[in-house]
Order: sequence, then structure tokens, then C-alpha cells
Amino acid sequence: MIRVLLADDQPLMRGGFRALIDAEDDMTVVAEAADGPTAVRLAAQHHPDVALLDVEMPGGDGITAVRAIAADDRLTALRVVMLTNYSFDAYVFDALRAGAAGYLVKDTEPEELLRCVRAAAAGETLLSPQIAAKLVAEYVAHPPTRLAGQIDGLTTRETEIVALVARGLTNGEIADRLYISPATAKTHVHRAMMKLAVRDRAGLVVFAYESGLVQPKGTN
Repeated sequence: MIRVLLADDQPLMRGGFRALIDAEDDMTVVAEAADGPTAVRLAAQHHPDVALLDVEMPGGDGITAVRAIAADDRLTALRVVMLTNYSFDAYVFDALRAGAAGYLVKDTEPEELLRCVRAAAAGETLLSPQIAAKLVAEYVAHPPTRLAGQIDGLTTRETEIVALVARGLTNGEIADRLYISPATAKTHVHRAMMKLAVRDRAGLVVFAYESGLVQPKGTN
């Protein structure tokens, strides 16, 4: 059972998310918050698997809450998915760097939201299609900063797998692509995260684009 924390300052929005999640057999809402500080406190109290946090809330925004969660040793297993009203905003980069495992637009289809919760619980990263497209466009407009030294610290296989993670492939899909076992793919992903000092797969995605390891399609 996937335990979910909801944080949104709009009661109606929280109610809709709760109804959707509680209707599923494999997940349940364990706590609700209307602001960031309360979300962090409830996370430490209830130890959910996934937190759905609104980006903009009074009394402490979602980005600040993500940073607080990432800094709390008691919450290392918690996966955070950010929610926004907009197809893209400057918070995307901050959220991913802070450790968010996903970033969704609130008007996303219910099935997509549930898929994101399950993906986050499984250690994957998922972005709304609109946000993924805008994220790529932003990197096209602003060329990446080369981080050659860090790339050199990865093995050839780890570099290849980080690039595939940035393309949105799951461990199973990476395994199929490279003719290795899912367990081996997972091991390479974990080693790459350790070497690059990133918290999760979202950190690998950010690194891949910022380092120039991965470039949006249609660019050189």
C-alpha cells in the first residue's frame, strides 16, 4: 500500500485528490496539509511513501518544503511530486534540484496522476508531458554548463545509463535496451547517483542536461 501525503492550500483540490487516490486498491492518503511547514511536520509524523505538494502555498511554499524534507534524515525514503497550476514556471528547475521526483500540472488526467504516484513510489521520475517539453525547450534556449570532471568520474556503462534515465526510461526499459537485468540496471543507476552526489533519478535528469550529456532532439 502506497501511503500518500497531500499538501495544497485549497480544500476542494485536496478533496479531489483524496477521492481519486483512496479509490485505488494500492494507495491511500494518510495526511493532509494546507501549507509547507505543516506538510514537513506531518511527513515526519506519518512517514508517507509519496508527498504531493502544491508549489505555491501560503506560509511556506512547496520548494522550501522539498528542501526541508531532503535535509531530514528521517525522510530519506519519501518521494515528493510537485503540483502546479501552470504548464511551466521557474519552479521546475528549483524543484528538481531540491529533490522532487516528479512535477505535474494540476489539470493532468487522473490516470497520469496515479501513474506518477506509483512511479515515484517505485523510485522513478515522471514529468507532465507539457512540463517535459518546456523543460527541454528551456535547455535549448540556455546552453548547458559543461561538467566534464563529473562525467569523467562515471564508467562508460554508467554514463550510458544516466543518459537513458534522462530520456525517461525506467530500469526495466533500460535493461531491455542494454540487454542486462533490471537488477543490474538499478545497480548502475544507484552507483551513478552516489558518484554524482544526487538524491534520486530527478537529480540524474538535471545533471544529464546541465552537463550536456543529453541534448534535446533536434539540437547538435
